[in-house]
Amino acid sequence: MKRYLLAFILAFIYMAPVPGQDGGDSLRIDRSPVEKRVFTENPQQKYQGEEYTYEYEAASGWFSRFKEWFVQKLMDLFRMESRQKAADITDFALKVFYIVIILAVIYFIIRAIINREGRWIFRRNTDRSIIVARDIENNIHVTDFQALVRQAVAEKRYREAIRYHYLWLLKELSERALITYDVEKTNNDYQAELQQHPIGRDFRYAAYLYTYIWYGEFEIDQLQYTNAAGTFSRLITSVAG
Repeated sequence: MKRYLLAFILAFIYMAPVPGQDGGDSLRIDRSPVEKRVFTENPQQKYQGEEYTYEYEAASGWFSRFKEWFVQKLMDLFRMESRQKAADITDFALKVFYIVIILAVIYFIIRAIINREGRWIFRRNTDRSIIVARDIENNIHVTDFQALVRQAVAEKRYREAIRYHYLWLLKELSERALITYDVEKTNNDYQAELQQHPIGRDFRYAAYLYTYIWYGEFEIDQLQYTNAAGTFSRLITSVAG
């Protein structure tokens, strides 16, 4: 019995696989012949055929044509080889141009608004002055022209001061019945009434100064005002005395 058991163990050991051993190598070596390939032509020349040439599609719009023309001129002028770089420069220049145009439009709009508002303000002030002057003309017999002249001179409104001098003179002439005062009358009308009077010549000169300074809208300084005001003052004193 022991012999049979020993024989069975020996047979089992013999038949068991041994670790690390198998029937062949784990890394297979390819021993097939290698075919050496040789390029028959330059690869760079191979891809320069017509089938590899991509035509550039020209833009159809006038602005696109202008842009492409500018890009080409830029490349020719600066001898640029990169079309993309020239296109980028063109895009940047166009953006700057657009910004300048927009700023110019905004500037002219703001300028137009300011000018319009300014004219409206000045016209409103002028209309107000006309209304005040008309009220004075309609009420010269109750107007204190001396006070008006003093205030205008203090505020350096010399043109208005000359106007007050002239209306003051008309007031004195009317109160002395030398003229018939009427708002609608002109200087020529008053000169005709004073034609035979000794002060007719002086009045003609005073009327000339008033017309030149007031209606001519010429600004005068203090010295010019003093000279003109002296003519009116002497004439007013002569009539009132």
